[in-house]
Amino acid sequence: MNLLLAEVAQATQRLADAGVPSPRTDAEELAAFVHGVKRGELHSVKDSDFDARYWEVIARREQREPLQHITGRAYFRYLELQVGPGVFVPRPETESVVGWAIDAVRAMDVVEPCIVDLCTGSGAIALALAQEVPRSRVHAVELSEDALVWTRKNVAGSRVDLRQGDALGAFPDLDGQVDLVISNPPYIPLTEWEYVAPEARDYDPELALFSGEDGLDLIRGIERTAHRLLRPGGVVVIEHADTQGGQVPWIFTEERGWADAADHPDLNNRPRFATARKALP
Repeated sequence: MNLLLAEVAQATQRLADAGVPSPRTDAEELAAFVHGVKRGELHSVKDSDFDARYWEVIARREQREPLQHITGRAYFRYLELQVGPGVFVPRPETESVVGWAIDAVRAMDVVEPCIVDLCTGSGAIALALAQEVPRSRVHAVELSEDALVWTRKNVAGSRVDLRQGDALGAFPDLDGQVDLVISNPPYIPLTEWEYVAPEARDYDPELALFSGEDGLDLIRGIERTAHRLLRPGGVVVIEHADTQGGQVPWIFTEERGWADAADHPDLNNRPRFATARKALP
């Protein structure tokens, strides 16, 4: 074992003692980041090339600063995104939400599908859809100027139409023309603040986390926005907390002009997102 791998083993124990959920992975990721190699190449770093700055970034991670804030990058499906303070760090569970949306758009058999991403944050969802759905027209909106600093970096050079504004009043020029509306909105109840992981509670922007006493305030507003934007037969896909399974589909009722409202599980088989179809006239 070379010096770096020995230090990684010590770092793993320190991160585990600090309550970091994935101590070995994070210790290796930070070692690779500091030394400019891939995780699978750590064994190739010479002892003489060991960089003591490794322990500085381990100390930051011990304080539960997000790994992605330290490295400045986050991975989402086939994307590498720039992230940092002020923007919500995309989570792996959202990848299954996007996967469902991609399948739904492809099944529509529309030549140039129109897609709207509400509360885009880093732009992860919008960029993934633009990349994986050829000829799609993808529009995204974000309210926070702090988040938009990162969004603009990520969408630069892409075909995503990015705008700043409130999700509830967004894209009046697209009313009735959209094939798919997708959103990962804030959905944590204010009453759950103390139970949120430190990486999110202390570092992600509150605007991207909390939404009223039951966490569903913005989702209720997005329901009306989605109905306004979608063409008849268009689909809405919205992420929610696993504890809200069964609640969100009831927001998309037949009385409000929806059909086929349903919940879907994530990779851990926990209810993670709801979908509904705008009813035909």
